[in-house]
Amino acid sequence: MEASTSHRSPVISIRNLSKTYQSKAGSTRAVENLSLTVDEGEFVSIVGPSGCGKSTVLHIIANFTPPTQGSVVVGGQPASNDVPKNLSYIFQRDTLLPWLTVRKNVGLGLTFAAMPKAEKERRVKALLELGHLSGFGDAYPHQLSGGMRRRVALLMSLAVEPKILLLDEPFSALDTHTRTHLHKELLEIWRKLRQTVVMVTHDLDEAITLSTRVVILSRPPSRIILDQPIDISQPRDVFKLREKEEFSRYYRKIWGFLSDEFQAEV
Repeated sequence: MEASTSHRSPVISIRNLSKTYQSKAGSTRAVENLSLTVDEGEFVSIVGPSGCGKSTVLHIIANFTPPTQGSVVVGGQPASNDVPKNLSYIFQRDTLLPWLTVRKNVGLGLTFAAMPKAEKERRVKALLELGHLSGFGDAYPHQLSGGMRRRVALLMSLAVEPKILLLDEPFSALDTHTRTHLHKELLEIWRKLRQTVVMVTHDLDEAITLSTRVVILSRPPSRIILDQPIDISQPRDVFKLREKEEFSRYYRKIWGFLSDEFQAEV
């Protein structure tokens, strides 16, 4: 099934994307003839079986790896040899520098951008408040919990005011309690700043909770088998959302597609 189209100009446009990896053992077709558009302000989650190419698609959007075939346009510009402008990427593991304080980690990108000191301090202060970390600016990464480290990593990406935010299973290593609290904070930040977000996750609950659309990939070679809008009003109460019938309805529908792919692997 092709991704849904829109009358607006997409922020991300992927057309007929294929990716083949070469190794000594031969070639592996990871993604095949995949098309996807993401409009400004959307929060799109990509879900699928393990090894189905979810992160590959994210890496191609960020231009970490080139496609074998197809076209990729990000922010109105064709993919080139550089990471697209106004884009930030959050990896599965945080990339905090252990010798810097939280405040200096958050402001690291602004330092590289040679932002004036007063403006940098103002922006970092606002970000720490946004991430509920105002009291931890002088702490070091080893003094933080896993959830707090993930918040700092998110704020580092937000500091440079990206228009596009790519998240690669950012909460997978966290316990349910911490993950749910971070879902709440991420939704609050997204509603305030309105970035375009594409997230890869293996957690269907997480995808439905956070997203305006959930895209399901097949087993390799991957293609889109479902592009499902999530029409649940904002703001969302992440602690009670799973009790709602509309959440259960989306879960049942999407799981029907996912379970078929999982069973096909056996």
